[in-house]
Amino acid sequence: MPTITTDDSVRLHYEETGAGTPLLFVHEFGGDLRSWEPQVRYFARLYRCIRYNARGYPPSDVPEDWNRYSQERARDDIRSVLDGLQIERAHVVGLSMGAFATLHFGMHYPDRALSITVAGGAYGSHPAHHQQFQEDSRANAERIRRDGMAKFVATYGVGPQRVQLELKDQRSFAEYLAQFNEHSALGAANTLLGVQCRRPSFYELRERLQKMTVPTLLMLGDEEEPALEANLFLKRAIPTAGLAVFPKSGHAINLEEPALFNQLLENFLHQVESARWRARDPRATVPSLYGPAGRP
Repeated sequence: MPTITTDDSVRLHYEETGAGTPLLFVHEFGGDLRSWEPQVRYFARLYRCIRYNARGYPPSDVPEDWNRYSQERARDDIRSVLDGLQIERAHVVGLSMGAFATLHFGMHYPDRALSITVAGGAYGSHPAHHQQFQEDSRANAERIRRDGMAKFVATYGVGPQRVQLELKDQRSFAEYLAQFNEHSALGAANTLLGVQCRRPSFYELRERLQKMTVPTLLMLGDEEEPALEANLFLKRAIPTAGLAVFPKSGHAINLEEPALFNQLLENFLHQVESARWRARDPRATVPSLYGPAGRP
């Protein structure tokens, strides 16, 4: 079983398929590397596709101390995977929790990213939601510790932004729940406490976002209500960002609409590789990063 060892001695399980320009996938909280199967099957024909399980997700290591989990560690684990495979630069694609890590990677290591794709990201980042999201993450960690994964998945796994997948593709939804149930309770609780509870709001990172130069694709479903406004903020703040909104879609857009997801991602990658994905033209002014109503 192939593994990469991070600079703090955590082994991360990874898989790679195909050959060509490296394309790295970073999974969400409720998923693991298997969540990217519809993308790997498609993109491995042209790209060297790499996916890995985050720390806390077996067969990757599950550190017992939740302080060994953080947004910074999640960001640097992407770098560790690239370093371990001797990859200088890659396209990096993240969903949800993985999208946060991917965006932070693009901010801190722009020389290592050919592009970044931030899909289903920004949940809990709006100032109106941020504190509640942190409180909910702590409560969810306690629920997992008390009741185990099965009871947690039975409620969290079928939330308001998950029903869209169930309605569209029951087989895919059942597979997602089955895989979610296989996750480590300790790893999930520690991820909530170490990463989710402590990650900063994107609104706190405004100045860094405005300086980004990495080509960036934002994607989310239009029924991902808690993240809509924050993604508009990201689109306005990042000069190199484009935003794609999936109609009648929730959180797991790569599973809900794999053909559309792959088409948009492929078009983005081709534009980046042909130097056609450029920063926003100065004539396309952004009066306020916060929309017509001004600062939130």
